[in-house]
Amino acid sequence: MERASLVHAAGCVLWRRSSVGRLELGLVFRPRWADWSWPKGKLKRGETFDEAALREVLEETGHTCRLGAVLPSAQYIDHQGRHKEVRYWAAEATGGAFEPNEEVSHLVWLTPDEAHARLTHDRDRDLVAAALIAIVTDEDVSGS
Repeated sequence: MERASLVHAAGCVLWRRSSVGRLELGLVFRPRWADWSWPKGKLKRGETFDEAALREVLEETGHTCRLGAVLPSAQYIDHQGRHKEVRYWAAEATGGAFEPNEEVSHLVWLTPDEAHARLTHDRDRDLVAAALIAIVTDEDVSGS
């Protein structure tokens, strides 16, 4: 794929620890596409991938986050027939509260197994294992 023909997007596998220490992953439901997905979206002009990832998480979930490890990118043909590349990060939720908006009607926090089962697209399911490795590694390094 030529870079010029790609739609560039960024997103996160958003995670947190529940009050009892259980790892939870945040999924969003997008009514327009009727799918459960990771928070993500297209880059705005002049925006870097990491800036877009942080903005999209905030816009779609109401949460701020701390970017962690870079995860595998996804390349696919989007709903409008365009080539799309989405760069992902594991990202720890650092605060905020969800309110439904034009793009996202629901945010759910699920265990990794539940998230894997709920995600609509295989390309999103593929990120669960990579995110788990990144999260565990990040927690080991930071001592969380």
